[in-house]
Amino acid sequence: MTPHSQFAKTAPSGSDADTALMARVRDGDAVAFRAIVDRHHQMIYRVAWRMLGDGHEAEDVVQESFTRLWRDAPRWKPSGAGLAAWLRRVGVNLCYDRLRKTKNIAPIEPPERAGNDKPADDAMVGDEIGATVDGCLAELPERQRAALILSYYEELSNIESAEILDINVKALESLLVRARRKMHELLEREGVLAADVEQLA
Repeated sequence: MTPHSQFAKTAPSGSDADTALMARVRDGDAVAFRAIVDRHHQMIYRVAWRMLGDGHEAEDVVQESFTRLWRDAPRWKPSGAGLAAWLRRVGVNLCYDRLRKTKNIAPIEPPERAGNDKPADDAMVGDEIGATVDGCLAELPERQRAALILSYYEELSNIESAEILDINVKALESLLVRARRKMHELLEREGVLAADVEQLA
């Protein structure tokens, strides 16, 4: 066995690395906390941006999520899907709070469509479809939106998504069925076909 292969087998997984870092954060280690922020900042931002449709609001959610982590670090214990799930749960709940308190957060508006007589390259068409999908996502009820974001955009399993949303798997599956049905209706209204969306993947 080569030293490299031995290292590969003994290297900590993402969850194990988070647990080790959190053990240091509990003792007030700011360097370990910075490492956790670097590891998970983009993850929380992605979820918050898709939930809220606003970059500034999403960044506020990120900052508040990590503020809560630092505050609650002495009581944090590894469980379930680990720190990433804990942070996603906090982020989603903070998004719920903002959506309920701030009714004037506007849905993402798709750009105006180019006239049929104007040619558009593939990149422009892709951007337009993507913006339309985001706009339709913003119209979903918040729980359906969260379920779809976690399962589709974050590519989490139903078990992981259900844990984050604090519901059972059957309830999550019900949310996903309703979310997909509603998205299909909204996209159809906007003239976007399922095949067009699949091309963005």
